[in-house]
Amino acid sequence: MSLLKNSFVVIPFLLLAVITGCRQNPAHKKDGQSSVAVASSVIPAAYHYADKATTEKYQSAIHSFFEKNFGRSGFNGSYLVAKDGAIIAEGYEGFRDPAQRANPLSENDAFHLASVSKTFTAVAVLKLWENGKLDINEDISHYFENFPYPGTTIKMLLSHRSGLPNYTNYLDAYHWDKKKLVTNLDVLSSLYTIHPPLQFPTGKRFAYCNTNYALLALIVEKVSGKSFPDFMQETFFQPLQMTKTYIFQPQDETRSLPSFEWNNRRYGLEFMDLVYGDKNVYSTTHDMLKWDQALYNGLLRDTTLQAAFTGYSYEKAGQRNYGLGWRLNELENGKKIVYHNGWWHGNNTVFIRLIEEKATIILLGNKYNRGIYRAKMLCDLFGDYRQSNNRFQEFESDTNDHIAAGGPR
Repeated sequence: MSLLKNSFVVIPFLLLAVITGCRQNPAHKKDGQSSVAVASSVIPAAYHYADKATTEKYQSAIHSFFEKNFGRSGFNGSYLVAKDGAIIAEGYEGFRDPAQRANPLSENDAFHLASVSKTFTAVAVLKLWENGKLDINEDISHYFENFPYPGTTIKMLLSHRSGLPNYTNYLDAYHWDKKKLVTNLDVLSSLYTIHPPLQFPTGKRFAYCNTNYALLALIVEKVSGKSFPDFMQETFFQPLQMTKTYIFQPQDETRSLPSFEWNNRRYGLEFMDLVYGDKNVYSTTHDMLKWDQALYNGLLRDTTLQAAFTGYSYEKAGQRNYGLGWRLNELENGKKIVYHNGWWHGNNTVFIRLIEEKATIILLGNKYNRGIYRAKMLCDLFGDYRQSNNRFQEFESDTNDHIAAGGPR
């Protein structure tokens, strides 16, 4: 029997108490769900389309971009570009099942957002912070007793500065039984029982790590007293009328949009597919636009957003950085691109926010296509973002991004 299987057969009593308490014993005194409810003023109006002048200004260039970059590349997904909350261009290309060319995609199809899901987890944590339910500067041992990596704070998890080992790497290395689906509690317990080494000393530098956001989802559960999917539905998705958005759970397997390799090979449910927080939000381009607009309309306070959109990793010179749940491109001319990309199985996703111009760029695909990350070139339509000549590689997808803030060398 492998080391990992042995370690999960007998869980010490103290550890069992720690992990089973994640949902049952909120760490802070609650004063009612209303304290984290979304104000009615935040709820965006129904999606609408830009006026004729705005549409004519941008639409031709946007369509040319998609034709040039995706016309022959097998793009299978949806896209949306908006200005001031109004849709300039949108499209739905391909099929729910590209292998069978069956069921054309539509605005109602919710895609796996992959790591774009981290923006939701971060906002959930920051909302609890605003409401005095937690302190992002506190050690996470406050939530996980005797956490085996001392000195790790919530803020380090949010900004990927914890140095924690990445479960998407070490579980496989320690021979996890792939017939058993991993949960967030499994990720937590593995840190106690396997205790993989840190990637680097806690808090010393940036390294992208899915473990961080799996733990953040557990902290949300412990503080709120609700499951993470229920908390997100009740606190954000329902109030914001994001009616097609949900967090994947086992019962969603039959309704969820499958993903495919470039050669149309379909992905099935795999052993890490139940972990949420780092991934597993499903949404549509229209619902994502509602999410984007809610962030302009007071979903979080301005001071909180400023903290979220500030870079925390400057060990190496460069434009790329990471805030609290958001990737950043900080240009020499003062421009800033706030965004997140994602890649999980055949799902590739892009969510870009140009806050100065209030422009939004969303691409969601369910057939592997690394060209999706070229969408940042569209930023140049709205301002001097200098993206047209940049190279966009797979590291932008967030799968194996262990780079320092300055980007790959």
